[in-house]
Amino acid sequence: MADKTEKQDLAWRAIGGLAGLVTAWAARKAIGFAWEKTTGKKPPADNESLDIGLGEAIGYAVVMGVGMQVAQILVARTARRRYDAWKALRDAAREVTA
Repeated sequence: MADKTEKQDLAWRAIGGLAGLVTAWAARKAIGFAWEKTTGKKPPADNESLDIGLGEAIGYAVVMGVGMQVAQILVARTARRRYDAWKALRDAAREVTA
């Protein structure tokens, strides 16, 4: 049977995974919107297409990569802090009622 710490780790993995998916979706939408407002063009749908200039394809890839990573770091750290605070509060409540 799984012990308590293993269950908590599973809970964090589920929360972290869900936060990562939502963050990736939201960051992609936000970066695409910012790209369109900044350049006046839609984001490249296919960076391998020869219809898109090399500079534009590389620029979009760099902006998207950095933006996505920064967003995921910020959300993961915030989610972890909140999860740890919730876990500490829960454990303190269990000690009081025990």
